[in-house]
Amino acid sequence: MSATELERAVTEVLIEEEELQRRIGELGAEISSDYEGRDLLLVGVLKGAVFFLADLMRHLTVPCEIDFMAISSYGASTDSSGVVRILKDLDINIEGRDVLVVEDIIDSGLTLSYLVRNLEAREPASLEVCALLTKPERREIDVPVRYTGFEIPNRFVIGYGLDFAERYRNLPYVGVLDESLVLGGA
Repeated sequence: MSATELERAVTEVLIEEEELQRRIGELGAEISSDYEGRDLLLVGVLKGAVFFLADLMRHLTVPCEIDFMAISSYGASTDSSGVVRILKDLDINIEGRDVLVVEDIIDSGLTLSYLVRNLEAREPASLEVCALLTKPERREIDVPVRYTGFEIPNRFVIGYGLDFAERYRNLPYVGVLDESLVLGGA
């Protein structure tokens, strides 16, 4: 896929690369302050949160480890199916640990609600959520999010880890997907 093809998929840039990095730095400082004196376990939700997790972790000044979970509720669709499957579980036991779930985007809240319940059952010392993006208009289930990067309108976004049918994750900014690609099947 050429750079031109990537750019044609975007009808509008919602969050520029510089703005993303500035806000991630602020989140890193806030999280570092809140977890000072504690060891933090970051749980990245694959695949979308990889870019955000990597950049966020570089801004943390507290000792931290990472692990990943892969969960699915979308498939190749643009709407959550509401059915959540764990595709890859944690390798680390989180019992008694301070855990921060790192998400790329919270839409309906269905997937995150399932994930939080699943992790709470494992008895961590604390469990909080950090999301780069949230769409309050789409929320069906209220899930407490301690750290939020940006609230965005109800638009289908791609870039900076966010995809449509596994494509466009490599854009350095968050942009709105051209709806003709959704209708035409990218």
